[in-house]
Amino acid sequence: MKIIGITGTLGAGKGTIVDYLINHYGFKHYSVRGYLIEEALKRGMELNRDTYVVVANDLRATYGPSYITDQLYLQAAANGTDAVIESVRTPGEVESLRKHEHFMLFGVDADPKIRYERVVNRASETDQISFETFIENEQREMSSNDPNHQNIGKCMQMADHVFVNNGDFQELFQQVEQVLGNISPDDK
Repeated sequence: MKIIGITGTLGAGKGTIVDYLINHYGFKHYSVRGYLIEEALKRGMELNRDTYVVVANDLRATYGPSYITDQLYLQAAANGTDAVIESVRTPGEVESLRKHEHFMLFGVDADPKIRYERVVNRASETDQISFETFIENEQREMSSNDPNHQNIGKCMQMADHVFVNNGDFQELFQQVEQVLGNISPDDK
């Protein structure tokens, strides 16, 4: 079983890489956001980005920094197929996932203005925000000294491969293919 974790900045293309891995390599998708939505619903909370951050931070503070991705890994292991876990957001999650054989972390980034346009265009319930709010949200999630809070900047530093997604889908997919082509068959 191969596991690829995905980390990256807001609107950089994490979901696009996930879809590519699903459609071209048959990976099964395990979503941190999906997990947090289920947990927020159980708690009777409003579904929005701030709620997801609060719930994630609470789960990590209660059960440990890697709790959410550990739960997703357990689901993936029970299924036994190649899996992609989106979105890895704390160094503790990276460290825990690295304990498993055949794990690789992909990071993705793009210019902030390009990412903001993508976020507005995808029009999900968490994406109808101003550019200023977009930047504030990202800055809040980029670093933290608390191991239970998001630290995307550190996760990006820990990534095995970082893709710069300032172009179109094909350019991103070519970068992904180049990395996958350099992985030994046992790790692919």
